[in-house]
Amino acid sequence: MPDLPTLPLVLAMAQPGAQTNIWVQLFPFAVMLLIFYVIVLMPMRKRQKKIQEFQSSLKVGDKVITTGGIFGVVTKLSDVSVQVQIADRVRIEVSRVAVAGYQGQEPVVQPQDNAGAS
Repeated sequence: MPDLPTLPLVLAMAQPGAQTNIWVQLFPFAVMLLIFYVIVLMPMRKRQKKIQEFQSSLKVGDKVITTGGIFGVVTKLSDVSVQVQIADRVRIEVSRVAVAGYQGQEPVVQPQDNAGAS
């Protein structure tokens, strides 16, 4: 025969007295996502937009520096590459994304940190 005083106790534990609102439980996660967006994603999108605008605005005659540290003058442009004159009668063709910025100015494309790569 079941013990009667423990049966109501078990039933009381199975039915919560006050239900918690789902929004109260999700609020901390929403705040964390908002903080992540503001701190990480928003600046990254702004930087990508600035880089894309710079690389699409390149024109013949611009004095540029590549991500490899090569200084030169743009002599020819295509959709995916840029021809850069680095010395008298010496021209190289590099990818458009390899152009880091204008000579004498802060680079638009920041160099990658390869300290962790092997």
